Amino acid sequence: MLVQQMERLQSGIFITFSGNCRAALTFYQACFGGTLHFEMFDEPLQGYTEVPVVSATLISERIAIYGSDLVHNEGRKVGNYLAVFMPCADITEREELITRLTSRKNKKEDWNTKHKFIEVTDLFNVRWILGVAI
Repeated sequence: MLVQQMERLQSGIFITFSGNCRAALTFYQACFGGTLHFEMFDEPLQGYTEVPVVSATLISERIAIYGSDLVHNEGRKVGNYLAVFMPCADITEREELITRLTSRKNKKEDWNTKHKFIEVTDLFNVRWILGVAI
C-alpha cells in the first residue's frame, strides 16, 4: 500500500533531524495522519544516543514527509529561508493545524485570521506557512 501511495505523489519534503527523526515523524503522523515507515541502522552509531533513523517516510492524504537522522558533514543548521507550505481549506482547518503543530491551545487572538498566510514554527524548529484563500 505504501508503494501505491508513493506512486501517485508528485513531490514531498525531506527534513534532516539529527537524532530526533523518529520523534518528529511520529509527531507529524499525529498531526496529519497517514502511514509511517522507518528504516533503522542495526546498531547505535558514535555520536547518537539512540539507533539512528536511516530514512523515514510519512505518507498521508495531504502531505509526504521524508526524513533522516543522518546529516551532512557541516551539520544541521536551522535556517530562515525555508518553510513548508500547507494549503488549508478554511480558517477552521488552519486553526486546527496551528494547534496540532505547535502543541498549544488555540487562541484566536494569537493569529490574525484575516491574513492569507500564517507562519508557525513546530516543536522541531520546522517553519510552516499555513495558507487559506480569503
